[in-house]
Amino acid sequence: MVPVILSGGSGSRMWPLSRKDFPKQFLSLVSDHTLLQDTVLRLPKGAAESPIFICSEDHRFIVKDQLADIHCKARSVLLEPMGRNTAPAVALAALELEGMGLSDELMLVLPADHVIRDKNKFHRALEAAEQQAKAGKLVLFGIEPTGPETGYGYVKSGEALNHGSFEVDRFVEKPDARTAIGYLKSGGYYWNSGMFLFKVSTVLKELQTHTPDIIEHCQEAINTKFKDLDFYKIDEYVFSRCPDISIDYAVMEKTQDAVIVPLNAGWNDVGSWSALWEERNDIRDDAGNVYQGDVIGEHNIDCLVKSSHRLVNVNGLKDTIVIETKDAVMVSHRDYVQDIKQVVDKLKSESRNEGSRHTKSYKPWGSNDSIDNGNRYKVEKLTINPGESLSLHRHYHRAEHWIVVKGSAVVTVDANSFVMTENQSTFIPPATYHRLTNNGQIPLELIEIQTGSYLGDNDIERVEDHYGRTTTEMQEARLLQPTQFFQAVK
Repeated sequence: MVPVILSGGSGSRMWPLSRKDFPKQFLSLVSDHTLLQDTVLRLPKGAAESPIFICSEDHRFIVKDQLADIHCKARSVLLEPMGRNTAPAVALAALELEGMGLSDELMLVLPADHVIRDKNKFHRALEAAEQQAKAGKLVLFGIEPTGPETGYGYVKSGEALNHGSFEVDRFVEKPDARTAIGYLKSGGYYWNSGMFLFKVSTVLKELQTHTPDIIEHCQEAINTKFKDLDFYKIDEYVFSRCPDISIDYAVMEKTQDAVIVPLNAGWNDVGSWSALWEERNDIRDDAGNVYQGDVIGEHNIDCLVKSSHRLVNVNGLKDTIVIETKDAVMVSHRDYVQDIKQVVDKLKSESRNEGSRHTKSYKPWGSNDSIDNGNRYKVEKLTINPGESLSLHRHYHRAEHWIVVKGSAVVTVDANSFVMTENQSTFIPPATYHRLTNNGQIPLELIEIQTGSYLGDNDIERVEDHYGRTTTEMQEARLLQPTQFFQAVK
């Protein structure tokens, strides 16, 4: 059984903590581990050894770091250049396994952002599903509903089969409240979990039958993929021709071999802040409040308050969600948290960073976190992992001041190299080639102060880079005269 973990999606309903550059699967919401890490850690021992991961190219180093933290070695990490829903992702993974000679293996398809509380019940459901999948069935794990939920698709069970499974009678779209209550009363309806188990050869055959264009384009994508560090990049043009369609629509609703295996193991897709409040009954106080981080609350009822960077005080609130981050605070009634997606859309339409980016961004060498910025300056904290290095590069319009606060750095400035340790600093003039390297055993932390007339990220010319990053057209524009350069940027 080879796990295929789908780590795409933006998690916009969990804004402001979840954003496009760091979505909810990479957050620690219900345990000390992230949702991605928990997805790996709950797998049966044999299956957890070498999963396949499908993720966005923008998130590859986050995935790498989080897997390293739990000592998980991926069989393969495929980088989607764009989101194309779950059917192309499943096709890519199946074709990748077929190319490894594993056509008869079972694929366990799992989203990276779900919660499953009871690992033993999950394993028992896998055992039941395994028998059906080996017999050529396509298994959907159906969640036994705990209420008239309107946010999930439903699946109606048909004739009972062995191992506690059922034939699929039909798929049902997300219902209104009255219809959902009817489903609950009549019985035999399950929430569609988006988790599947089937043979590699079986799902490829079904995809070829029902959506041959997906197989055609994904086969070309696998044939033309190329290795970049520890990842496999998929060609953007080839993949863009794939239909944007879920595996449910592409295969599960059309096949004659779909089977439901019921799952009652404390499942939650944590699709909203209200869902997280419901999930965290393990830390609710007597008044139904969930406080996370540095929070002081008085006279509140059924609230979720999460602080990430500073003290938050809330008093006299009921059914309220308060989420604090470094650059944004969200306050909402629990009944209106689904509307947060509209806020994110508005922020994006206004080209505001808060809609898609955190102040902290992850790089192949570590991370940088914005501390302050003004008209002609920026202050950032850089963290460089042991053994990693920035590219050898220069900026035309800004100078940089570096102050080491932890560890030691090998600094290259033009043809000279020297070592800086804690409390030492240096100055990098504009148009000077420079590089930072951490040859130590602990993370290197330093404060970088940028000053100059233009502080955009595209003011960089790389001449040597360990991570294969290349000069873009926007970067080439820097070689123009300043007036021409700013016109190009505009």
